[in-house]
Amino acid sequence: MHLAYPAVLAALLFCVGLYGVLARRNAILVLMSVELMLNAVNLNLVAFDVWLRDTLHAGQALTLFIIAIAAAEIGIGLAIVLMVYRNRGSSDVDRLRDTAETDEAAPATGEAPASDEKAEATA
Repeated sequence: MHLAYPAVLAALLFCVGLYGVLARRNAILVLMSVELMLNAVNLNLVAFDVWLRDTLHAGQALTLFIIAIAAAEIGIGLAIVLMVYRNRGSSDVDRLRDTAETDEAAPATGEAPASDEKAEATA
């Protein structure tokens, strides 16, 4: 088997996952897209492990670790998304960003922000 076939399939999977992360608004679909990207990496690891005929099978071992981490990530991520949905009534990522708390620690007395002080100090 040529190495190009699984590499091209993994690149396509990764691109679909990247599009899903960037274009989707639903948090659950974003998590599914991250899983697609992790599976593309797993496919590459196993394909290169077979192609290189590694005696330690490091690619397959790393794939098992990635699967375990992905399962934990999905479990925690889904729990967070469900709690946000219960509290806010929507899992829309854009609406969650709009309702984020603002920084209220900024001085209201007309003092210059810290970034202006740094700019003056370097000038």
